Amino acid sequence: FPVEAVLTRIPGDITHVIFQFHSQYCNATVSYDQEYHKEDLLQALRSENMRFLEQSTDKAPTPNTSLTAHDAGLVSALRLHQNSLQWYMESPESKPVSGMAVILPYKAKDPVPGGCNLEYNLDIEPNIYLHYNLFETIIRFAPANIGYARGQTAPSCNVSSGQTSRMRLEYDIYQYFLPESDLSEQVFIGHIQKMANIREVAANGKKLMTLSSNDQPMVSFSSLPGQGVIYSIIVRDPVFNTSASYVPVHTYACSFTSTLDNCYTLGKISTKVFFTIASMAGLFVCFFGHRFFKSELFCMGFIFTAFLFFVLITRTTPLSYDMRLSLTALMGVVGGVLLVLCWWRFGSPLLSILIVGLILGFLFSSIFFFTPIGDFEIFRSDVVFWVTFTSIALVIPLICVGLPREGNITACGVVGGYTVILAVNSYTYTSLTYITLDILKRALNNNFSKAFTNIPFQGIDFIMITVWAVLAVSGMVLQLYRERTRPVFPPSPYMMWKQERERRKTNILDPSYHVPPLRARLKSRVEEMFRREEPAGERTPLLL
Repeated sequence: FPVEAVLTRIPGDITHVIFQFHSQYCNATVSYDQEYHKEDLLQALRSENMRFLEQSTDKAPTPNTSLTAHDAGLVSALRLHQNSLQWYMESPESKPVSGMAVILPYKAKDPVPGGCNLEYNLDIEPNIYLHYNLFETIIRFAPANIGYARGQTAPSCNVSSGQTSRMRLEYDIYQYFLPESDLSEQVFIGHIQKMANIREVAANGKKLMTLSSNDQPMVSFSSLPGQGVIYSIIVRDPVFNTSASYVPVHTYACSFTSTLDNCYTLGKISTKVFFTIASMAGLFVCFFGHRFFKSELFCMGFIFTAFLFFVLITRTTPLSYDMRLSLTALMGVVGGVLLVLCWWRFGSPLLSILIVGLILGFLFSSIFFFTPIGDFEIFRSDVVFWVTFTSIALVIPLICVGLPREGNITACGVVGGYTVILAVNSYTYTSLTYITLDILKRALNNNFSKAFTNIPFQGIDFIMITVWAVLAVSGMVLQLYRERTRPVFPPSPYMMWKQERERRKTNILDPSYHVPPLRARLKSRVEEMFRREEPAGERTPLLL
C-alpha cells in the first residue's frame, strides 16, 4: 500500500520544499498524488479483500507527478497561506523497501533545483540522473532557476544572459566515497545522511568542480565497480549568497540483483583462481596446442562444456556463485575427458575440429556484436540476434573442416590468447571481457536485449588488444613453423595400439611374439600361488 508522508505547520517564509527518498538498490516510487481512496482502503483492510483494493483506484501516479528510482525526490512549490504538504511512497514491485526519507525547506531567495527543466518528465526536476558502465559514470541534471516568493510566477528560463536571470547560478559538484568493500545497507543509510543537505555536503563531500550556467549539465567520472560513491550538486546564487541542494544520487557501478557479474561476485578469490588457472592452460594451448593434441582437446572440451553447463545451472537453479563455479569446473573436466576419449577411441579429427571450430566461431561472432553493429535496432529482437549470431558462429567450423591444421592452430592462438585477457580482468578491469560477457548476459537475462552494450575503450584496453594480438600471432606462427613437416594430425592412440598388436602377432622375429598373452600370464601366476610343492626325496651323488 502507498505510504503517506505529511508535513504540517510550515512557516510562511518557506516557498518550496524538497522531499527525497533513498534506498540502497530497490526502486521506490514517490508521487504527489494519492493512488487510492482512503475510504476504499479502510474498507479493503476490514474485509481483507485485496481484489477490491486493486479495482478502487482514484488517481494513479503519472510520469509528470511521480518518479521511480533508488534516489528519488520531488519539489513542492507552496501556494499562499498553504501550511501543509503530503507525498506518497510505494514499491513498484510490491516488495518491502527500506530506506531514508529527507525533507528540506527553502525560502524565496534560495535557488530552485531543476526549476528550468525542459528534458525530464517532472515540471520541476531536482533529481540527478546517473548512468554507469564498466569504466565511466555519467551524471546529468536539469538547470535550476532563481528563487521566487509565494504566489509569484516563476522567473523565465529563456533569458540567456544577465545577472537578473538564472544564468548567474553556479553548480558545485561533490563526491563522497562509502567505506571500501562494505555493501551493507546499514552503512549506506548512515552515510547517505552525510550528503542529505547543504551543510553536510560541504562538510563531508569533496568538491570536484564548479559549472557555470553556460556549461553542459553533465559530468563524467571513472567507474569503480564495487565501491559505493555518492554524488551531490549544490546550486549557488552569488547575488543573494544562497544555495540549494539537488537530490543526491549513489552508485556502486554494479548490479545487486543481476544473476551474473553482480556486486557480490566482484573480486572473488574463486573467480581469480578459476581464470588464473585457465590462463595458464590457455598459454600452453596458444604455443603448444597442436603439438600436444590431447592436451588441447581437453582444454577445448573444458571450455565448451563449462560454458553450456554454467548457462544451464544459472537459469535453472538458485545456487550460489561459488557453488556454480565449482560445478562448472567439475563438468568442464568431465567434458574435456570425454572429448579426449572420443579422439582416443575413434581417431576421427572431424568431431574434434567441429568442437574447436565452434569455440572459435563463438568468439568471432561475439567480437562482431561487440562492435557498434551490436547496438543496431534490428538486433533488439532475440530471434534476429540469435539467428545471426549462430550463423556467423557456424561459418568458422566449416572453414576449419576445409583447412583442419590451419584452423586448429588459429583456434589455439586466438582462444588461448583471450584466456589471458579474462585472467587480467580478475585483477584489473578491462572492457575486452565484455566481448563474451555480453553474450553470456544475454543468454542468462531475458531483458538484456534492451540494454545498450556500447563500452568506451580506455588505455588498458588498447594495451590488452596489443597483448592479445601478439600472443595469437606468435602462437600461430610458432606452431605453423614447427608442424610444417609433421602429419596434419597425430594418429589415433587406439589405432596405433591395434596396429602394434597385429604386428606382434605376425612377426615371429619380434621377441614379444613368443611372450604368452597377458591372460595366460596372469593365469599362470595364479596357479603358481596355489600349487603345492612336491617333496624332493632322497638324492645320491653321481659317481664318476
